[in-house]
Amino acid sequence: MLNISSEKLVEILQSKSKVISTEINQIITDSRKAVSGALFIAIKGENFDGHQFVKDVFEKGCELAVVSHLIENLPAEKQIVVDDTVDAYGKIGSYNRSLFKGKVIGLTGSAGKTTTKEEIKFALSVFAKTYATGGNHNNHIGVPQSLLEIDMDAEYAVIEMGMSSKGEISKLVSYVKPDIALVTNVYPMHIEFFENFEGIAEAKAEIFEGLRENGVAIINEDTNFADILEKRALEHGAKVIKFGRNNHYDGTLELEQDGEIQQYNAWAALRVVEALGLDCDKAAKALKNFGALDGRGKKHQLKLSNGGVYTLIDDSYSGQPEAMKIAVKSLGKLPCNGRKIAVLGKMAELGDTSKEQHISVGKIVAESNIDIVIGIKPEMKDMLAQLPAHIQQYYFDNKDGLADFLQNKLLQNNDILLIKGARYSSELYKVTDELLKGNI
Repeated sequence: MLNISSEKLVEILQSKSKVISTEINQIITDSRKAVSGALFIAIKGENFDGHQFVKDVFEKGCELAVVSHLIENLPAEKQIVVDDTVDAYGKIGSYNRSLFKGKVIGLTGSAGKTTTKEEIKFALSVFAKTYATGGNHNNHIGVPQSLLEIDMDAEYAVIEMGMSSKGEISKLVSYVKPDIALVTNVYPMHIEFFENFEGIAEAKAEIFEGLRENGVAIINEDTNFADILEKRALEHGAKVIKFGRNNHYDGTLELEQDGEIQQYNAWAALRVVEALGLDCDKAAKALKNFGALDGRGKKHQLKLSNGGVYTLIDDSYSGQPEAMKIAVKSLGKLPCNGRKIAVLGKMAELGDTSKEQHISVGKIVAESNIDIVIGIKPEMKDMLAQLPAHIQQYYFDNKDGLADFLQNKLLQNNDILLIKGARYSSELYKVTDELLKGNI
């Protein structure tokens, strides 16, 4: 459990505030979780400003609050004033990370971060107690939280970092200070926030800035701008280890989930095992039992109302061009006694390249042996327009009514159904939820 004095907090945050002498055993950003002995960090978000709840948390027993300005009519000696409360949260997380005696693995990438993070945790747990970021808590709030929740009894900690603009990874990795930094891949995600595709690679490469002395950089040599990643890693004094189609663990590697994405995730995890000097054969054997995560390629055998069965591949968590293409190709390669059906949702944050990217996905689908394609949201009309006549196609403006259409009008015995799309822009995860609930 975290135990830190108010004097140490003021020192860490380089604040000039004069505060009461007390001990803090919990850090919170959600006022609803206020308890005695806690420190509340007032963060201003899109919908709420934490400064509005300082009085409330004090009444609930919080000892101190970190604020960007003194809240009037409340005890000044209970307020630590800083320039940036989000950065303050990160600095406290960084302090807690500094107390961790084990090895820290930091990772980022355009796709597959969370699955790779869980796979690394799974592999390392064969050897010793391993902590990892919960869920996908990989942003300016989630990373500090992850650092504060590190299990100090663990030998390894795996911290995921995400970004949508330049400088975000740089800030996050300054808190994480990893011993090993991994970049899974570079795809044109969030490209509307960058001048060009190369800028995304540079932003991912920021992870190498925070490497500790004698740090290791693990890079996917097959990804876009792998040369930039390697160059930046070397500039920061890292030892570079690569993985890819022609450069990976060469022992027996059997995975529960088929597909190229799953192979790359496993190869990345095994490079981490190798970098730590552990037994790759032992880890590879264990990875056979690692299953896909919900929304990230997990397969479900579901029943139809007429007594038949079908396979649902739930890949509804994210949708971006390269991952979409890989998912389509993987579906095309699967053995199937029924039909192959792909439900594809719009791809978001592509800026001026949106039309081009949707068309490019359509061309890949056109070359596949998929039988039926359903496009969701107007952007997918460009994708559907690329399909030849022998591929049956449907279009929905949104997810409404789609689950009913699939269950009661389209699906047949032994079909394989892929659902893939950006979580928030297409909301296809809600369709997946409906299909799963229909089988309870």
